[in-house]
Amino acid sequence: MLKRPLPALDDEWADHVPHDARKLGFWSASFLIFNRVIGTGIFATPSVILRSSGSVGLSLALWLLGALVAACGTAVYIELGTALPRSGGEKNYLDFIYRRPQFLATSVYSMYAVFIGWQSASTTVFGEYILHAYDPTRPPSPASARLASLACVTCAFLLHGTHIKWGVRLQNALGAFKLAILVGIAASGLAVLLRLPGFRLENPPHNLEWRTMWTGSASGGANAFVTGLYNVIWSFIGYSNANYALSEIRDPVRTIRLAAPAAMIAITAVYMLVNIAYYAVVDKDTILGSGRIVAALFFGRLWGTGTERVLSAIVALSTLGNVLAVLFSHGRVIQELGRERILPFSKFFASNKPFDAPMAGMFEQYVITAALVVLVPAGDAYHFMLNMSSYPLSLINSFVSGGLLLMHIPSVGLGKRYDWHPPFTAYRPVIAFFFLSNLFLAVAPLVPPAHGFRPYESLPYWLHMFTGCAISLLGVLYWFVRCRWLPARHGYRVVRERVVQDGMPRTVMRKVVD
Repeated sequence: MLKRPLPALDDEWADHVPHDARKLGFWSASFLIFNRVIGTGIFATPSVILRSSGSVGLSLALWLLGALVAACGTAVYIELGTALPRSGGEKNYLDFIYRRPQFLATSVYSMYAVFIGWQSASTTVFGEYILHAYDPTRPPSPASARLASLACVTCAFLLHGTHIKWGVRLQNALGAFKLAILVGIAASGLAVLLRLPGFRLENPPHNLEWRTMWTGSASGGANAFVTGLYNVIWSFIGYSNANYALSEIRDPVRTIRLAAPAAMIAITAVYMLVNIAYYAVVDKDTILGSGRIVAALFFGRLWGTGTERVLSAIVALSTLGNVLAVLFSHGRVIQELGRERILPFSKFFASNKPFDAPMAGMFEQYVITAALVVLVPAGDAYHFMLNMSSYPLSLINSFVSGGLLLMHIPSVGLGKRYDWHPPFTAYRPVIAFFFLSNLFLAVAPLVPPAHGFRPYESLPYWLHMFTGCAISLLGVLYWFVRCRWLPARHGYRVVRERVVQDGMPRTVMRKVVD
């Protein structure tokens, strides 16, 4: 990556936040990313990826490929974040790149920001696992799991909305706890491979021996391989999470350039080492033949089946950290949309009252999440809500990276026209690779699943894709009514205007009478 001196920022895109209002440093920014990426994936998806790839060797190769995609995505969002260092994330980047028709990109994105419960899948997992930790002998009822899920998101909302310092401290503490647990799993696996005292297995598996680790590669065919690749890429999603709160980060340009790579390098290292630890302890056939998550098999083989309750508590706490990180960042996206008057009731969403936190934005996310937890059928809740937050993100990333790629191509002239000289510049092939990977994620789910495979128990396989596209159309309709039909009907225009809000200059949507 190329580094350039920091240019003078255009007032329209800079956020002139007083220094004392910037409360997040390097560690908080790092844990915003770490907590967002690591939820339940590393505990559960390795078994899914092994089944999809067919062999231990190919599954590890898929994890490396996912890490490569994540590294490219991190570079893309560092360039965008250092060039436009203000809260809002993709909202700012789409608005900056796609300026015509004015407000269209922002309107479409605002519908995604409002109507998708980004933390709903993790909230559901918390409810199931915290109850399993309480009583592992009896599966929790759907009603009790939903109540526990609602309690999780309610506590996260109240903590971040009323006591932001304690919310960030808990968020950081859970991130450190999660990291310590994963390092412990990795170290245990290494101890087994080295046959250290206390870690010697009677019949150790031979998963990592070269003569066996590639056996069965791609045995499930192309469709299964694509499914595995899809899962591993989504296990790395979250590298852009600190970009949503850049206005609250001290020295945001320098911090994001350090925190994002540090977080993603740590995540990649623990992902690879934890996968190796799983394969050092649990036999491949046992993983393939069991419906349990691979982490449960790992804990059970090393320390006995009685540790299942401990594992459930670990997964629940890991998920709580994820919920806190997502609610913290996306509440600020809603606030930015309110400050720019993109949303109805903009003053309500823009406010930091009464606890100096974007409580209104987080409340909106809380309501949507709670509604999804209650309304989605119990058997399909987790997978539908996971896909509902994942699929739209692939569409958004495709447009963000595609637009950035256009600004990097001299013959297009977009970068010169926009005077694009960020302090950090990603290589053009890196941006192109990230764009193509997200295009793949957006197109691959359109292919019907293989015979005998159902992604949902009672919902059609295409429902999350249909819902994502419907939200896009809703955004286009909202833009047309707000920026075209109503102005033509009442004789005014909608324009951008520079104003001062809470002592800080901002760009807002404003009506101008002709």
